[in-house]
Amino acid sequence: MSDQCLFCGIVAGSVPSVKVAEDDTTCAFMDINPATDGHLLVVPKRHSKDLLEIPADDLTAVTLSAQRLAKTVVGELGADGVNLLNCCGSAAWQSVFHFHLHVIPRYADKAKDRLTLPWTPEVAGDRDTIAALGARLSACRD
Repeated sequence: MSDQCLFCGIVAGSVPSVKVAEDDTTCAFMDINPATDGHLLVVPKRHSKDLLEIPADDLTAVTLSAQRLAKTVVGELGADGVNLLNCCGSAAWQSVFHFHLHVIPRYADKAKDRLTLPWTPEVAGDRDTIAALGARLSACRD
């Protein structure tokens, strides 16, 4: 754990939170700046700065916890869908540098759902650029 990390403080219980689930590896708690009703965060108990740093076993545990909670928000809160979101780096809107997945229930009822996309998914990209970037990434696979 990091002494300076807000989420490590939540995991340790020294920072107040509304915890909703916890196991040996992960902790889930309500987001205090929710985009929608029921928005929560899932974190590994062991500190990792971001997606590029988290060990595979912690990433797996966080993802499986997020899946369980996604099922719960659909069943219990009546969400019409769920977004899982990870922000890696300041340029990608990461504001707390402890890996976390947002579990964001989505609702047709906009009184419960204030989240809008920052881009328009229906707008096609340049096919040549897509092909060139895809080729570069494909050549770098592990």
